[in-house]
Amino acid sequence: MKKIRIISRNSQLAMWQANHVKEKLIKASPDLAVEIIGITTEGDRILDKSLEKIGGKGLFIKELEYQLLNGNADIAVHSLKDLPAKLPSEFMLAAILPRENPHDAFISNNYQSIDELPNGAVIGTSSARRSAILRKYYPQLQIKLLRGNLQTRLAKLDNGDYDGIILAVAGLKRLNLESRIREILTSERFIPAIGQGVLAVEITSNRKDELLPLLEKIEDVDTRKLVSAEREMGSFMNASCNIPIAGYAKIENSQLLLSALIADPDGSAFYTAEISGNSDDYLQIGRKCAQLLLDQGAEAIVRKFI
Repeated sequence: MKKIRIISRNSQLAMWQANHVKEKLIKASPDLAVEIIGITTEGDRILDKSLEKIGGKGLFIKELEYQLLNGNADIAVHSLKDLPAKLPSEFMLAAILPRENPHDAFISNNYQSIDELPNGAVIGTSSARRSAILRKYYPQLQIKLLRGNLQTRLAKLDNGDYDGIILAVAGLKRLNLESRIREILTSERFIPAIGQGVLAVEITSNRKDELLPLLEKIEDVDTRKLVSAEREMGSFMNASCNIPIAGYAKIENSQLLLSALIADPDGSAFYTAEISGNSDDYLQIGRKCAQLLLDQGAEAIVRKFI
């Protein structure tokens, strides 16, 4: 191929991600022309309701996938945490890029850490996972919906609507807003979302012979193993994007260590699991971790979302 068209959301962060992939592709294939096409998705338009109530993170990707299916673009660039653990058979993950910092960040104009927040303080998030963790470990705080692009969320904090908010470190770093971070929340409590901090390139499966030779050049094999363990854990449980679920794999002492949690949105159940093994057994590790959660009672949570 001599030209690739990237479909992306129009937000500043999504465009940064698309341009990052563009730069990687051109560096790997200097003769390649790359065009970026931006669109506004339904998930970007509806900002007054939680994602869970309007269809989940899929609202950010369905319209991009539609453009791929209709031949209006060749590849789509996503934040991997927005993609379901099981893709429809028409699509595939053609490239996984190296992971940025996967953790959550606490941002506030008046407090240096989340533990400093007083009883009744208002903390903002749009994430079912973060909300479940906050209910478990910080029941004294008031959780308030926070939607919009990254700049909009920060503006709402600056306007005094919240005492603190939680965002992904990766997005803040990518837009040179790292100075806003007051505390990086460790994975002991705030286990990151599946795929958090990772960019993924999606294509239609019927074009893999044509596109994979180009996209394999920007693939990061080690990151692929880690996020595949996370995604296999979610897939094994048939967990949807609307469930409060987390999965984070890392290499520790030459072993792949996978930490996970799943919670009931009503706060009645909160299960965690951790397992390690050889990094080449990443899919098996993902399934074993899922089984540990299911053995505790996670199946009842998953059934609520089917």
